[in-house]
Amino acid sequence: MPDLLKHSKNILDDGFTIIEDIYTDAELAAISGKINSVDTANPTFRKSTDLFAIRQFLKEIPEIGQLIFTDSLKTIINSLFGADYFVVKSIYFDKPEQSNWFVAYHQDLTISVDKKVELAGYTSWTNKHNQFAVQPPVNILEDNFTIRIHLDDTDENNGALKVIHGSHLQGIRRVEDVDFPNEDEQICKVNAGGIMIMKPLLFHASNRTTNNKRRRVIHIEFSKAELPKGIQWSERD
Repeated sequence: MPDLLKHSKNILDDGFTIIEDIYTDAELAAISGKINSVDTANPTFRKSTDLFAIRQFLKEIPEIGQLIFTDSLKTIINSLFGADYFVVKSIYFDKPEQSNWFVAYHQDLTISVDKKVELAGYTSWTNKHNQFAVQPPVNILEDNFTIRIHLDDTDENNGALKVIHGSHLQGIRRVEDVDFPNEDEQICKVNAGGIMIMKPLLFHASNRTTNNKRRRVIHIEFSKAELPKGIQWSERD
């Protein structure tokens, strides 16, 4: 059992933590096999030479939930955050061996909801691929967390996240106001079967792949916030 007190402190102080050996090789094989068996023609699937992604992942492959939410993962979630959190968004990313796809530093400032409604404190609405996203009040973002499940070994050579320690504690910030060269940056190396837990307001980025190694990650966001009347979480589970 991992040292959950240490990981809780890491999340509080740094905005993230890495916990290795959560899934066995057999469990990873079962998850990968289920993903490989699905029909990729669905419009929520994005395919290019640089990226394959499945939006609303747990909805598109509902039977995979029992493979992902093992007793080990559920114990970690309940121990670190309590029993009030629920899934609100899920994406599967596959960054192929030859990928030149990268992501610049940013914070995760939006949530996925079922429709657009004018509400005080909810701004920057978008609608992509029939999914509505909105920036909610900052207290919701501060309470939310994300778990990234790694199906492959990931390091600085195949797009591991790089993060700025403690940046989640400074609220919502403009990227141009952050002096990145002088910030405390870390490359988040995670082995296959490990997980990374992070806060949405943590500044994070991802470089291009340079070692011709694949990187597959399951990204699941959690919240305990009840949204105002008129909108609902689009993927609440």
